[in-house]
Amino acid sequence: MKKIGMVGIGMMGHGIASNILKHGHSLAVLEHPGNQPLDALKAAGATSFDSAPALVAAVDVVILCVTGTPQVEAVLLGDGGVLQGLKPGTVVIDCSTAIPESTERVAAAVLAAGGRFLDAPMTRTPKEAAEGRLNLLVGGDVALFDECRPLLACFAENITLAGPVGAGHRMKLLHNYVSLGMVALLAEAAACSERAGIAPDVLVDVLTKGGGGGVALERLKPYLLARDANGLRFSMSNAQKDLSYYATMAENSHSARAIADGVLATYQVGTRHSEAQTLVPELVSVLAKHGDAG
Repeated sequence: MKKIGMVGIGMMGHGIASNILKHGHSLAVLEHPGNQPLDALKAAGATSFDSAPALVAAVDVVILCVTGTPQVEAVLLGDGGVLQGLKPGTVVIDCSTAIPESTERVAAAVLAAGGRFLDAPMTRTPKEAAEGRLNLLVGGDVALFDECRPLLACFAENITLAGPVGAGHRMKLLHNYVSLGMVALLAEAAACSERAGIAPDVLVDVLTKGGGGGVALERLKPYLLARDANGLRFSMSNAQKDLSYYATMAENSHSARAIADGVLATYQVGTRHSEAQTLVPELVSVLAKHGDAG
């Protein structure tokens, strides 16, 4: 069993950490104000470190589960970062969502320091993270992927090798653009429906029986019918961040992005008129209140 270190014990990271422990691996975590409470993990045997170099020096694999590109770069490359304690052969697995071009630069820095690197961003929600049923989209060397797959299977149900380093993050951005784009479309329709006086249960019933049915509607349904936002526990600020990363990727590859620009603008409206951790389903109410004023 490998010695695992984790940086980033948020809502997703906590579930990953608990499943790593359940499968018998030793686990060390980095103390950080942004962590979820660590009591349950420590009670299950996790240890903690106050510095990233000390953490990585004590483990075989370090898993990053932080907010985005600035945090990944700071944790790995910054003063007091992971690279300052990296041992030859240590594996760095980045489960965050990041800009692929940055991922490639970070991976090169890890390799130059004697380490090995996979990008393995995830889809699904904190519920599936706690259940060990995430989807992982992996970029990296095939041999390293095969070596790490048993560890990844501790917390993931579906594991896809998307291609070389950076491909995991490219696939994650494509996935989130499509999934969050569908939610934005439905939220805008639901806001228009509300202003037009259509009952929410009628809207949901008609969409379910027609072309509007699917995962996005199922995640929005609790909010549409009962103002319960827990069907999609993902903040609008994170959605805006992911869509901005997608826009950067599309721009860098000279891809069509007119619809993506509209989706990003919709989430920018949502974040402008809500708190930082407001959940995505609440976009319906924001759009219903503010209409086309933005």
